[in-house]
Amino acid sequence: MLYLVGLGLGDAKDITVKGLEAVRRCRRVYLEAYTSVLTVGKQALEEFYGKELILADREMVEQEADSLLKDADVCDVAFLVVGDPFGATTHSDLVLRAVKLGIPYKVIHNASIMNAVGCCGLQLYNFGETVSIVFWTDTWKPESFFDKIEKNRQNGMHTLCLLDIKVKEQSLENLMKGRKIYEPPRYMSVNQAAEQLLAIIQNRRLQGEKPEITENTICVGLARVGALDEKIASGTLQQMSTVELGAPLHSLIVTGTMHPLELEMLKLFSVDGSGFENNACQRTT
Repeated sequence: MLYLVGLGLGDAKDITVKGLEAVRRCRRVYLEAYTSVLTVGKQALEEFYGKELILADREMVEQEADSLLKDADVCDVAFLVVGDPFGATTHSDLVLRAVKLGIPYKVIHNASIMNAVGCCGLQLYNFGETVSIVFWTDTWKPESFFDKIEKNRQNGMHTLCLLDIKVKEQSLENLMKGRKIYEPPRYMSVNQAAEQLLAIIQNRRLQGEKPEITENTICVGLARVGALDEKIASGTLQQMSTVELGAPLHSLIVTGTMHPLELEMLKLFSVDGSGFENNACQRTT
């Protein structure tokens, strides 16, 4: 049996009882280590689970999945995922490979940022399509995520923005030369995401457009959701470019039309209440 086990968002103890029981009876236990991170390290997980963990990076999961699934038809193998197992499409591919090999599988769900984001007071059913904001480079500055955020806002919906993670990435030079040398991990902050959105707004205005999202659009910055030092800040997009939320992981929400109750909840986390007083985007029913 292949077990796909969600670990939740905080620390080692966020695993479910069902998930922990599965992990403890598995012969091999892999820890997915590239779509998200916990606030505790591999060693803390090993001590709590009582099992040695094998780090599974993107290369292993996407290119060497058969080795990960080896003997899973005759013994139990666990694949641990921060949040919920199906928070990333890669894990659907792993299930399809298992089925093709005749290996049974079981999914043990847990909380993920997709539902825990409700901690800020915005209603989950008022969210539109989730988007990913990627790190820009000097030569690559995509804006497609902005179009999706605008579309959500036009429909009155909030947008959860998942911020880029760079783990075990190679520089272009090392990649071309085939050198297994990796760059230090990088995690996008709310500040960086807000700065890229502000840059796109300026670009669009220079092109004669009137963006749906402006510097004064109400946003929410979240850091380490589910951890003891979770931090939430609400305010304008401009304020999100300077707010201090500390260590990763960060997420950003761009709001759509808000119910008065949502607005009241966001005020609990306000950086500066003036941004809310000027917010005309409310729903009364």
